[in-house]
Amino acid sequence: MEKENKKEHENHKKEHNEAKVSEAQTITLKEAEFAQLKQDAEKAKDYWDKYLRLQADFENTRKRWEREKSGLLRYANDDLLCDLLNVIDDLERSLELSQNKHEDFTAFLKGVEMILAHLHDLLKKNGVSPIESIGKPFDPNLHEALMQVENEGTAENTVIEELQKGYLLNDKVIRTAKVKVSKKKKETQEQ
Repeated sequence: MEKENKKEHENHKKEHNEAKVSEAQTITLKEAEFAQLKQDAEKAKDYWDKYLRLQADFENTRKRWEREKSGLLRYANDDLLCDLLNVIDDLERSLELSQNKHEDFTAFLKGVEMILAHLHDLLKKNGVSPIESIGKPFDPNLHEALMQVENEGTAENTVIEELQKGYLLNDKVIRTAKVKVSKKKKETQEQ
């Protein structure tokens, strides 16, 4: 019985919806209301056109920004690389002198020291600085402990030797310092 009522209700609903669709309705409006609706329809059309143009402009701008970003990333380090080319030139001249059996070791050493100083200046100019480690408390954000050694004259967890320098780029660690860290001396038990 319940199923029959449900089917009958659905059929009635369906017939009602079909009747609504088939009936064409005529609406009577005042001329001022019709003019206002027409004006609103024109405004809506203008807004839609503006929306489509803005959407296209946005898409073009996004694509242009992506191209510019790609170009910036591709050529961002050109100044740094040009400075490195100068260092390579200095190294090639030093190598050429050593291959030509230039006998003045002191001058050769002085040249290598100048190249190293040039490299340090280049790093400093680009915001790279060494991490000061020796005598400082061990900091896992700055240091990588490769060894722990007993050391009586130093407080526990103090960097006592730097095995490889660490570097910061501005305030960001780009390479941790590899260090030896002090630890407490183990006390021997008396028996």
